[in-house]
Amino acid sequence: MLKIAIYGKGGIGKSTITSNLAAAFASQGKRVIQIGCDPKADSTINLLGGKPLEPVMNYMRENDDDPQHIDQIAREGFGGVLCIETGGPTPGLGCAGRGIIATFNLLEDLRLFETWKPDVVLYDVLGDVVCGGFAAPIREGYAEKVLIVTSGEKMALYAANNIYTAVQNFEDRGYARVAGIILNHRNVLDETKKVKAFADERGLPIVAQIPRSDDINRFEDEGKTVIEGDASLEVSARFLDLANRLIAGEI
Repeated sequence: MLKIAIYGKGGIGKSTITSNLAAAFASQGKRVIQIGCDPKADSTINLLGGKPLEPVMNYMRENDDDPQHIDQIAREGFGGVLCIETGGPTPGLGCAGRGIIATFNLLEDLRLFETWKPDVVLYDVLGDVVCGGFAAPIREGYAEKVLIVTSGEKMALYAANNIYTAVQNFEDRGYARVAGIILNHRNVLDETKKVKAFADERGLPIVAQIPRSDDINRFEDEGKTVIEGDASLEVSARFLDLANRLIAGEI
């Protein structure tokens, strides 16, 4: 089973990257689970035809009993991708990271991975604050590899460095490692040069470059990934190539 956590600053496009990568794996016949680990709970929306999924934390607040079956908190989207959103606490009350921990504990109780038997599990994780909850995919052994999404913008690189440092802190415990950087282009001045310098300083490869694309925006308006919208596009090929190299163990 391939287990990947995709981290990045809020608004950097990590959910777009993750859902397109999930769709790319699914289009190649892989059994995929995508778990959105962000209180906004919008990670999987473009795999679900633009229809939001009820987050696990919402379900647990609104029902007396914990869910007994995975289909109470999950829904299959494009290509059969099983979509789950952790959600978070009531705004202004509680720690957002606790939603991730509570969800992961619940998924263990439901024996999700043993019963669903995925080929690929993708965790889409907010990287602005790498506290206990948001670090759970790294430190609890859920993910084996971390991909960091960044642009050449200063704050995106600042967040990327925080994520890199957090992962390094767990390196000697056999937890996840940073496998590379995904450059999600914003067309800022000297963007490729800045991100390459950042990656080179840390000995990391840039495993994919996603161009700024009107096609991504166009299909997202329709509640789709570009893989579902038109797999023949150049931007779709970037995601398919990344999926192929991850499957082959080249990253």
